[in-house]
Amino acid sequence: MSLIEPRTLQGFRDYPPALMIPRERVLQTARAVYRSYGYSPIDTPALELAEVLLGKGGGENDRIVYRFKDHGDRDVAMRFDLTVPFARFAAVHVPQLGKPFKRYAMGPVWRGERPGQGRYREFWQCDFDTIGTTSNASDIEVALVISDLFTALEIPNVQIRVNNRLLLNGLLESIGVADKAVPLLRCLDKLAKIGRDKVIDEMVKEAAVTAEQAGKVLDLCAATGTNDDILAKAEASFDGPPNEKAREGLARLRELLAVAQTAGVPDGRIRIDLSIARGLDYYTGTIYETFLTDLPGIGSVCSGGRYDNLASLYTKDVLPGVGASLGVDRLIAAMEELKHPWMTGGITPAQVLVLNFDSQYLGHYQRVARALRAAGVGVEVYPEVKRVKAQFEYADKRGFRVALIAGGDEFAAGVWKVKDMAKREEASVPEADVPAKVLAALG
Repeated sequence: MSLIEPRTLQGFRDYPPALMIPRERVLQTARAVYRSYGYSPIDTPALELAEVLLGKGGGENDRIVYRFKDHGDRDVAMRFDLTVPFARFAAVHVPQLGKPFKRYAMGPVWRGERPGQGRYREFWQCDFDTIGTTSNASDIEVALVISDLFTALEIPNVQIRVNNRLLLNGLLESIGVADKAVPLLRCLDKLAKIGRDKVIDEMVKEAAVTAEQAGKVLDLCAATGTNDDILAKAEASFDGPPNEKAREGLARLRELLAVAQTAGVPDGRIRIDLSIARGLDYYTGTIYETFLTDLPGIGSVCSGGRYDNLASLYTKDVLPGVGASLGVDRLIAAMEELKHPWMTGGITPAQVLVLNFDSQYLGHYQRVARALRAAGVGVEVYPEVKRVKAQFEYADKRGFRVALIAGGDEFAAGVWKVKDMAKREEASVPEADVPAKVLAALG
């Protein structure tokens, strides 16, 4: 029998401990931030009926959905994001849960698109949403959550770029191409990736507009300067007063900036960017994309927006929503490249290794290990009796911070040796003092 080559599919990847440990830390951090704002956890199936998912994010997204017939000959598909399944969930459960309802969800999604830097066909999203209200306060809160999230992730150099589909649609209406809004905005969303000329070509092809009209759309979205400058330029681009859609979009953006400033969001963290469109068709209002200023080329690592009509596909109840999604795998790829401190730890979640000198003392080793675990310290007991050098090499390779050493002589004296692996310093202490000494060594 020939061996099967152990390989993964293109666009998929394994996660060894060196990646899983920081990824779990990212998820734990996001969970804590979301819960601090009152978002409750939910989950939805990885597999949905195809009719639930298809046609909800635009034709281009339908082409990348993993879709097949199951054993019951049902047309099914794997979720491509966590927002569309949440809209289906909301139609079923929110009438009982009450409105507004705030949720967070974390899990893998699948898209059969071209892999790239930080872009995989299977990846984790980490979402938070509020559904059941059109209040701009909920839109503003999304920006606040994103800001607090990256502070908690110890990534201060971020820029949250914000726009509003109402303003974009108002601008398109003012130049007579409002009926082409969906394909135009889908093309506009590619501006940072493919550049102005290619976007114009795509707009001409996909939206059936002239090159002059496409250029005018891009000119309207190219405003630069301060946030106030950009909004003033957008307002001035109309022949006469902005239309109703644009006025509401402008007002919502101005309130977002004012509240964020009053709430203490760091200056410069939120940036108005009229070229931000978001490629999914279901967005209707405020939209967000978050970029790492030290690594802008990796793309947005936390995106989202307002979607007021998505749940109406499943229910007659009015369930407008707004939220955003942290792209965990793209963020981890960026943290690897930036050599973030969370990526430089060991490959064990435990902090302490108890060396194994003699199998007759195994019960004592486990007793001390359990005492440390009760004090909140992760501890591993080495499973075999081996040379001290081999056990220390194991400790170094896996990144243990402290080693505990006790053989016959130590047990006779009633002490343990506590070794700081980084400082290479060792001290003998009574067993009762081991937890305090270890906690001190761990800082």
